[in-house]
Amino acid sequence: MMAISISVVLLLLILALVFMRSGGLKFPHALVCVLLGFLLASSSVAPTIHNGLVGTAEIVSGLRP
Repeated sequence: MMAISISVVLLLLILALVFMRSGGLKFPHALVCVLLGFLLASSSVAPTIHNGLVGTAEIVSGLRP
């Protein structure tokens, strides 16, 4: 099951990157991005992504213009 979910996450990630590079994000493209988000949230990579986002937010909030 884990191999299948990783394959689906990789497929959706590739599709999301192609959609973003093509310039137009239409409803089906947004749906793929949402599905990618849900699959990433339930994967074993979720804590790493969360920690990276929290760390980045802390660095950005500490910057003074």
